[in-house]
Amino acid sequence: MSDITLSSGVRQNLLSLQNTADLMATTQNRLATGKKVNSALDNPTNFFTSSSLQSRANDLSQLMDSMTNGVKTLEAADNGLTAITNTLESMQSTLRQARQDKTYFTQAYTIDVGTTPTGTETLSFSDGAIGTTPVDIDLTVAQGVATGSGFSALDFDSAADNSYAGSLTFDIAIDGGTAQTVAITASDADTLSLTLDGGTAVTFDVADVETVTAGELSNAVNALFDAESVDVTASTSGGELVLTADNASSSSSAAVTVSNVAETLAGASDSGLGGAVNSTTNITAKSVADLVNEIAANTALDDKIRASNDDGKLRIENQSTQDLTVTGTTASGTADGSTSTTSIEGNDVRTDLAEQFNELRDQLDKLSDDSSYNGINLLRGDNLKLTFNETGTSTINIQTKDGATINSAYLGLSDLDAVDLDLDSNIDTLLATVKGALNTVRSQASTFGSNLSIVENRTEFTKMMMNTLETGADNLVLADGNEEAANMLALQTRQQLSTTALSLASQADQAPLSLF
Repeated sequence: MSDITLSSGVRQNLLSLQNTADLMATTQNRLATGKKVNSALDNPTNFFTSSSLQSRANDLSQLMDSMTNGVKTLEAADNGLTAITNTLESMQSTLRQARQDKTYFTQAYTIDVGTTPTGTETLSFSDGAIGTTPVDIDLTVAQGVATGSGFSALDFDSAADNSYAGSLTFDIAIDGGTAQTVAITASDADTLSLTLDGGTAVTFDVADVETVTAGELSNAVNALFDAESVDVTASTSGGELVLTADNASSSSSAAVTVSNVAETLAGASDSGLGGAVNSTTNITAKSVADLVNEIAANTALDDKIRASNDDGKLRIENQSTQDLTVTGTTASGTADGSTSTTSIEGNDVRTDLAEQFNELRDQLDKLSDDSSYNGINLLRGDNLKLTFNETGTSTINIQTKDGATINSAYLGLSDLDAVDLDLDSNIDTLLATVKGALNTVRSQASTFGSNLSIVENRTEFTKMMMNTLETGADNLVLADGNEEAANMLALQTRQQLSTTALSLASQADQAPLSLF
């Protein structure tokens, strides 16, 4: 168009109109995009700085998704630990209920070993909490007894010279202890003199030393034993002297041994001891009180059975969930020491509680298996790694201690057999194990809670950083809509004015036409 010649006025107005059109195009673009810098051509520094800030914000936005998933994974693990804690508390309650339950079965027995017991009669306890090895309790006690061969009188008098002569001596020993010599002589016509191992004499009055009866001799010996504190009692039975240990009725089975009997008696026609004093054994049934005490003192039966006196009968209580076998008893309720057996039922309540404990334990493992989120289960030892910045230099690894699986095996909890709840001491041990498991779970929950707090804090921090970056980026490139709208209005006015000016300039150029 170089062949066209424009006047300077028209050209000036045309350039002004073109500039206004360019400015309007720029303003329209800013209004349309909302940005005052749309490319590096607009403002290289602001454009690239804004792009860098926006890119970092975008990177953090992608990390936000990972952190959000991490929060949910931790929440899933926390839900599992909370449920496991509740389950452990239920298991603890079950064990405490078993500890308090005393629903034990009992059986009362009448003690009857017959009129001629042999000393081999026993009660034998097996099964139940005791096990297969029986624990025996003797039903009888052997009483040590020393007797003579039978006499009605002793004669210490020498009729020929009316003097008193003669003696009776013998040694006694208790339970195989040191023997002590008893010496009995006549002091005068109606007095006996007794000594123990040659000690201080003890005198005892009788009707006539020529006809000392068994009863008088028994009383005289008791006077000596009382004075010397000897634990033996003298008595008579069928005209015989009987010596019995004072504790012979207890389970110690104390026995008196008589030896070295020597007698020097005057008068050939008088009756005597027949030259000997014999040591025999008297076997009798133990009293119910003695049996109760003996069972209570037996450590092999401690917390396994309990014995008591039930109006003269021996009551046995089975402190087990298993049936107790009692050998030496009859179906009619007699303890006779025979080979027959009876059975005492076990505690059904504790048996049911053992099953309940096992069900809770199974649920604990299932809770652990079900506490996953998006394929990650922290309770199974999975590792959750979260990245907090776009460069990957800020991370956190979340996992259980040593990568362990939080389940019953890790917590030391195993299936129970009913017999495991037989002894209160066993239940106390199980309660201690469950308490330790609770402490472990609560410690792990505390650790995960701390991890969750860190992730949530970093999530909030990342949100604020993204906002800061995006705001900074926008400040560099975004246009002020109000300002651009005002600019557009001004440019439109300028465009109209330029158009009018261009029209006026064109009219001046048209003046020569009026000459034609």
